[in-house]
Amino acid sequence: MDHKERRIYEGKNWEIYLHKNQCYLGRTYLWAKRDDDVDFLEMTFEERDEFFLLGRAMKSALGVVFQPDRINYAALSNASPHLHVHIIPRYDSTRTFSGQSFHDHNPAGNYVPYNRGFIVQEQVMSDIRSTLTRALTKALQDGAQ
Repeated sequence: MDHKERRIYEGKNWEIYLHKNQCYLGRTYLWAKRDDDVDFLEMTFEERDEFFLLGRAMKSALGVVFQPDRINYAALSNASPHLHVHIIPRYDSTRTFSGQSFHDHNPAGNYVPYNRGFIVQEQVMSDIRSTLTRALTKALQDGAQ
């Protein structure tokens, strides 16, 4: 599944994508639609408002679908020098989705380092994406707080 196929949502200022590595089940990121490299604190008010609307809705969707025990957020821009923020669900116990097990090996610690070789079959990635898309759409319709 390529980058564009992993898109979950497209807003005016942000897109939400399923991260290509799903060792943290439901890991997503918000990607600013503007092209320039902007520091997180330099986003416009319009970008900020949509960011929080979408971020809260994504958090709600993850809670409904996968019930993470907590969520980590990361806005480092080291490997991808572009305004984006990772949403990383963390789990105290193993989750199973679409026939595959997902185990957070260090639930109380930093999400990095993580298993960069973790493989999810194409159908499982598609199932995660479509499930999150439906849950996100509902959260946005319900006005996720």
